[in-house]
Amino acid sequence: MNTGLKITAFAAALAATFGTAYGVGKGVGPVVADEREVASPHGEHGGGGGHGGKGERGAAATAPGGLQISERGYALDLETPRIKAGERSEVRFSVRDGSGRKVTAYQREHGKELHFIVASRDLIAYRHLHPVRAADGTWSVPVELPKAGGYRAFADFRPAGKGAEGVTLGADLAVSGEYAPAALPPVEATAEVDGYEVTLAGGLRPGVARELRLTVAKGGKPVTDLQPYLGAYGHLVALRSGDLAYLHVHPNDGGPGPEVSFTATAPSSGAYRLFLDFRHEGKVRTAAFTVSVGGHAH
Repeated sequence: MNTGLKITAFAAALAATFGTAYGVGKGVGPVVADEREVASPHGEHGGGGGHGGKGERGAAATAPGGLQISERGYALDLETPRIKAGERSEVRFSVRDGSGRKVTAYQREHGKELHFIVASRDLIAYRHLHPVRAADGTWSVPVELPKAGGYRAFADFRPAGKGAEGVTLGADLAVSGEYAPAALPPVEATAEVDGYEVTLAGGLRPGVARELRLTVAKGGKPVTDLQPYLGAYGHLVALRSGDLAYLHVHPNDGGPGPEVSFTATAPSSGAYRLFLDFRHEGKVRTAAFTVSVGGHAH
């Protein structure tokens, strides 16, 4: 990952499949927008911009991605529309072009041809997955989701071809089992995960590019040797509460910690869930935050 951006919002609480730990915000006071507006962000874009689409420059927010199953001549075909809670299952899907053919040619973005993210509708469960593509264009990935309910699956990719823009498509995934919805976690400025403390500074404003600064510590000491994950020292995703509008952010230039900086634009006021993936001592961990944009959290 270079200096591109996006963001997604989901939540935490699962100790994980694929070696990823999940943290829930816990601790100090609310996260609100400060005055550090960014006039020239390092490549922010809405979900419709994919991992490297047009719109990576400039402060205006584009329409968020993931709200549509079909966009710009591509459609997400989720061949596994339902799985069982608590069971390891294989999810299969494909991306089809305007003629109905499965897409087999992609541009690699941040080390991958396609990023696949699954989040529960109540924003408590989150998975950032990297599926494998068969020669015929069918993608597959094993996943175990901890709780029943409605989920949203996002395919974030850029098709092959000069000038092709990034696309983020979304489809509903049902997870069967006994369902108990959970409330959105409260707004907090610190998240704890697997012995790490991650502090969020800065905030979001609708239609305005703002800087988000996340500082990683362990045992009260700053972590200064973060390891690259997907080509950068941090990876930020966020979802808007309610419709799960997808944004996806990548960091500004910086060193291996303790601070990782991002620039992002919220498409509207409301509550968002932010997920920071960071790698240290060979393991990827995820710290999650709820933030309020425009004073409306629920």
